[in-house]
Amino acid sequence: MRIEQDAFGKVSLSDKVLYGIQTVRTVENMSFSGKRLSEFPEYIRALAQVKRACALANLSAGVISEEHCNKITTACDQLIQGKHHDQFPVDIFHGGGSIGVNMNVNEVIAHLAGDDVHPFDHVNASQSTADVCHTGLRIALIAMLEPLDQVVKELIATLDKQAESFQSIRTIARTCWQDGMSVPLSSLFEGLSSALKRRRRLLMCSSDDIHSINLGGTVIGSGVGAKKEYQSAIIRELRNVTNRSLKWRENLYDAAQYPDDIAHLSSQVRILGSLLMKFANDLRLLSSGPETGLSELCLPAVQAGSSFFPGKVNPVIAETMMQCSMLIAGNDSVIQSAVEMGEVHLNIWEGMIGALLMQNIKMLTQASKIFHERCVAGIQPNTEQCETYATSFIPVVVELKEKYGYQQVSKWLKEMSHDELRRKIREEK
Repeated sequence: MRIEQDAFGKVSLSDKVLYGIQTVRTVENMSFSGKRLSEFPEYIRALAQVKRACALANLSAGVISEEHCNKITTACDQLIQGKHHDQFPVDIFHGGGSIGVNMNVNEVIAHLAGDDVHPFDHVNASQSTADVCHTGLRIALIAMLEPLDQVVKELIATLDKQAESFQSIRTIARTCWQDGMSVPLSSLFEGLSSALKRRRRLLMCSSDDIHSINLGGTVIGSGVGAKKEYQSAIIRELRNVTNRSLKWRENLYDAAQYPDDIAHLSSQVRILGSLLMKFANDLRLLSSGPETGLSELCLPAVQAGSSFFPGKVNPVIAETMMQCSMLIAGNDSVIQSAVEMGEVHLNIWEGMIGALLMQNIKMLTQASKIFHERCVAGIQPNTEQCETYATSFIPVVVELKEKYGYQQVSKWLKEMSHDELRRKIREEK
């Protein structure tokens, strides 16, 4: 056991843990959500990249020695490689503007680096929680968008293949859940593919915005507490460490006060989820039945759908996608509200904003992957039922309207029964 002390007393720490007293204080005082920093590996990795870049910038500015720099960067490399991520027990949601996250990282790096490396004086030199976590969140989000983009790209490719395959199958369009005109079955798949291509482009545009960060601005964007030499070096070092085209926000006071870049990205993620939710709900309805529903599509059966009805198979994958999208919408609502909760010179809720968006991206990536692979990719048309719908009464009426006009067909509909009108159509042909 080892003993650490601060102004509030002493704590005993197991020799097995790498963090210190500041982490313990956060765990004791501010744990409530059950979501630990250790569950966000991309964020830990990004924060370690930030600390590595800071150490190199501090070395060039003469703030720390080469020995301390080497020890800190070596420790950071271990976290970047995914090691010791179990050493981050702080609640990802806590008061103090993410102070617990920053100190947990500082203490773990200092412990890995050696007894002569101090979490405040060396690891956190020239930094504030505000600019460290602001920057780390954005680096993590950029990294997390890449697998989401790949999943959407693969889903689009499948939809395009299905659209081509289903082009020759006719069914019925529905508006206001009433019968409409005859339409290719491919129309649903073409529509979603086109929409996802647009959303993918807009999502990447939003990603470009979060490449602008404030590292070097310290607490409120003034840069107080960081040497000019450090500020001149930090973006260059951060680019080298992350291999990302990062740059300073045009105004660092703005960066400290307004996390609207993350809020904008969050809205794009929510809209993407909304599109997938709409399509998932369409699949539930179009596959309903098998005897008393629409039964136009057949979804892959992946498991028993009921503990009561033998043989019943429910659209559980589509419903999973819908549930994910509902959760994303809820988180996004909190994110948008938190933007306006920033007070004067600093939005202390940015950590919560970033954590909720990381959750959303992770959920959407996983749910979309499942939805694509276990539902969408295996959709089969019920061609017989589609043909029945395509040749039903309203599509025939639409054809008559094109030939005789709206008024004349309306008159016939008032004067004749459906069967009489069908006979008239056959006679016309």
